[in-house]
Amino acid sequence: MDEIRENEARLNVTWAGANGDAVEPVPFDASDADVKTWAAEAVRSGSIPGIPVDPRVDFTDFVVDRFAPTEARPFRMLMIRSKTPFGS
Repeated sequence: MDEIRENEARLNVTWAGANGDAVEPVPFDASDADVKTWAAEAVRSGSIPGIPVDPRVDFTDFVVDRFAPTEARPFRMLMIRSKTPFGS
């Protein structure tokens, strides 16, 4: 994986029961729409380790969570996941 600069983030994707990190970092301040587009392109092309290729991937109703660096994870993280009701 590439080095992550201060203005970038690791993109973590959950799709169809699988989870993986995009190989290339993305801009942390990108819009949710851009993040969803990049994630969909990566899943369609099979470029996210751990997530099988899916030409019909659709992140329209997914959520993009943004996390600051922590002591355990010294870089920013964007996570794209399905909407999950709390308490379910």
